[in-house]
Amino acid sequence: MNKLSIYVQEAYDELLHKVTWPTWDELQQTTIIVLVALALVTAVIFGMDLVSENVLTFVYKLIGK
Repeated sequence: MNKLSIYVQEAYDELLHKVTWPTWDELQQTTIIVLVALALVTAVIFGMDLVSENVLTFVYKLIGK
């Protein structure tokens, strides 16, 4: 039990004194970057899905299924 309490105390100390936390402005900027990247990737995947659906529908109509 002693090792666990030492571990928790050292982890807490490291979080308070050694970790560099982002400022509010940095946090907002990186959040916006992540959201824009997510929107772009989502749009690309959606576009690929639409194209593949249309191509497969065309191919199936050609072969008569």
